[in-house]
Amino acid sequence: MKLLDKLERKFGRYAIPQLIVYIVGINALVYMLRYGMPQSDAISKLWLYPHLVLQGEVWRLITWIFIPPSASLIWIFFILYFYYMVGIGLEHEWGSFRFNVYYFTGMAATILAAFIVGQGTTAIYLNLSLFLAFAYIYPDFEILLFFILPVKVKYLAWINWAFIAFTVLTAPLSGKAAALVSVANYFLFFGAEIISNAKNRGSTLRRRRSFAAKREKGTGRKGPMHTCTICGITEADDPAMDFRFCSTCEGHYEYCMKHLKEHEHIRNA
Repeated sequence: MKLLDKLERKFGRYAIPQLIVYIVGINALVYMLRYGMPQSDAISKLWLYPHLVLQGEVWRLITWIFIPPSASLIWIFFILYFYYMVGIGLEHEWGSFRFNVYYFTGMAATILAAFIVGQGTTAIYLNLSLFLAFAYIYPDFEILLFFILPVKVKYLAWINWAFIAFTVLTAPLSGKAAALVSVANYFLFFGAEIISNAKNRGSTLRRRRSFAAKREKGTGRKGPMHTCTICGITEADDPAMDFRFCSTCEGHYEYCMKHLKEHEHIRNA
C-alpha cells in the first residue's frame, strides 16, 4: 500500500496513539450514565441523525461511535474488553497511523451512507469491521466462547460475513447501506491481498492438476503424488497438507509438515 506509506511519512505524527482506549473508555462512561439514569434521554443526543446534523447538531458526526451496545452490566465489560483487545491487536500490527486510517475510513463511510439513505445509525457495523480485520490478521487466535469453548476467530469471522450477507439480502435500504459500507475499509486494506492470494491458489491448483495428469499419463496408473514416510498420509487424505523432502536424509524421503522436523534421519549403510 504505497499510498499509505507516503501518507504515513507525511502525516504519521498526527496519529492518535491507542485510539481504541479512548473510544472504549468513553463507551464505558456512556454505559454507566445510561445504567444509572435509565429514564434520561441524554443518549439520544449522541445518535447520528442526518437531519439533526443539518440543523446544527454537528457533534453527532462523532458522538455516535461512543454509544455502547445494549447489554447487561457483566456482559458490557467483556464486550468492551473485546473491542479493546481487537483495537490494540490491530494497532500493534499496523502502527497508530494505519489503525487511525482504518477506523476513520470506516467512520466516514458509515456517515456517508447515513446521509444517503437519511437514516440514523450506530457503531455496530464499524466495530464489526474491526473484528473482521483482526480475524484476517490473526485467524488462529482463540477466544473462549461462553467462557468455556475455545474457538478460533476465523470461524467467528465467517459467521459475521454470513450476517452481513443476510443483512444485505433482507434488510431495508438503510440496513443494506450500513452493512455494505462497514466493510469498505476492510476491502481498502485487504482487497488487493485477497485477490492476489486467490490468484496464487488458483495457479497452484492448476499446477498440481497438471502435474498429476502428467504423472498418471506417464505411469499408466493413478495414485498419490505425495506420501509421508512416517505416517503414510497422502494428498488424497488431506488436500491441504504440504509435503517436503528432507535434505538431511540420504535418499528421496518425503514427509508431511507434521513429521518434517520430527523424524529420525535416514542414513544409507
